[in-house]
Amino acid sequence: MHLAESRNIDLASAVQDAEDRYATANPLSYRRWIEASRAMPGGNTRTTLHFSPYPLGIAGGAGARLTDLDGHVYTDLLGDYTAGLYGHSHPVIAAAIHRAVDQGIMLGGPNLHEAELAATLVARFPALDLVRFCNSGTEANLLAIMTARAFTGRNKVMVFRGGYHGATFIFPKAPTAITAPFDWVIADYNDLDGAQALARENADDLAAILLEPMMGNAGGINAEPGFLQGLRDLARETGAVLIFDEVMTSRMSDGGLQKLLGVTPDMTTLGKYMGGGLTFGAFGGKAEIMEIFDPTRPNTLGHGGTFNNNVLSMAAGAAGLREVFTAEAAAALFALGEALREGINAVARRHGSTLVALGCGSIMNLHFHDGPCRQPSDLWVADPDEAAKRMAQLTLLHLDLLERGFYIARRGLIAPSVPVTQADVDAFLAALDEILTVRGDLLA
Repeated sequence: MHLAESRNIDLASAVQDAEDRYATANPLSYRRWIEASRAMPGGNTRTTLHFSPYPLGIAGGAGARLTDLDGHVYTDLLGDYTAGLYGHSHPVIAAAIHRAVDQGIMLGGPNLHEAELAATLVARFPALDLVRFCNSGTEANLLAIMTARAFTGRNKVMVFRGGYHGATFIFPKAPTAITAPFDWVIADYNDLDGAQALARENADDLAAILLEPMMGNAGGINAEPGFLQGLRDLARETGAVLIFDEVMTSRMSDGGLQKLLGVTPDMTTLGKYMGGGLTFGAFGGKAEIMEIFDPTRPNTLGHGGTFNNNVLSMAAGAAGLREVFTAEAAAALFALGEALREGINAVARRHGSTLVALGCGSIMNLHFHDGPCRQPSDLWVADPDEAAKRMAQLTLLHLDLLERGFYIARRGLIAPSVPVTQADVDAFLAALDEILTVRGDLLA
């Protein structure tokens, strides 16, 4: 059955039909998944990448295009969940990696690239006087939390319901079994009064306030005017360390969302694309905080990690920021993302669909949601039937977009990369318009 013939079938049947067409079109991806399942649970080592009926096996990528094992080519609008900001095999990044390989890796000492990358980050981000490297955004947030606890001599950490700060820092309706067992104080995003009350109640032992200046994994929820500045003032009042997790939002300008919004935290965590597509994490902040890691001073803390200054990540990261993701490139990507999000919402309104794209700049998330969205809880649906319907709508939209050659996340995340063009955006909006025309009764 072709998509154009599917207009009047019910949602469950439409999803089943779309999955059947997907399976018919992707037999080699299926074979890869089955073979991988023999060595990895569910054929997977990164839960985010799995979707039903089975994920595509990616054979390669170039620029803004991906090719799967069955030879289908996609415009990549996911950008590896914001980590693939440079697209695939950017020539500047590739050249930097090849030069580094030729010069030698695993050197066991300071290398030629780490100081350049550190100096670039310090120059760009208002919050960074000093910075240290690690290996992921998760690790960066762990180290930032531990640094704040050591600096303040306190234990508690305020986070926000629905927030995500890495594999072991997950805060949906309540911490999960994999959430690290710190003494958490959980507030609600965009509720400054509530955060103030909780912080003041726990002020004697509050080490840090940790949040994203826009909630990325929670669905693209922006901080309301005054909320971040209110937390800035609250941290000063209570003596807590204000930490901005900019692992995702650092792409919003050459100095992150903090620079764009004009609110400077005490510490910042980074990750994702900053290593040029290789393993990377960083945490930094005020000199008075970060100097506790200075090995030339007495009674400082040690911070080890075999791959903290991984030559390839340092070289690729420095080259990417120096030659590709300039201030002008950051501004252009932000503008392209704004145009894409506004275009999606215009198409949805024209069709009377509850589809909405939330977010900022080049990070956005699609939802089937009708109403305000100030907090992640606004997107949580109590009625299991309605929740299942919305998930089915996202599933159908995702499969229809794949069929048309556009790669986004099943959950609706979109994060275009530097090589994505306005022509790509226009083509995506045309595909979305067609889908909503055909599926209007199911996606309304």
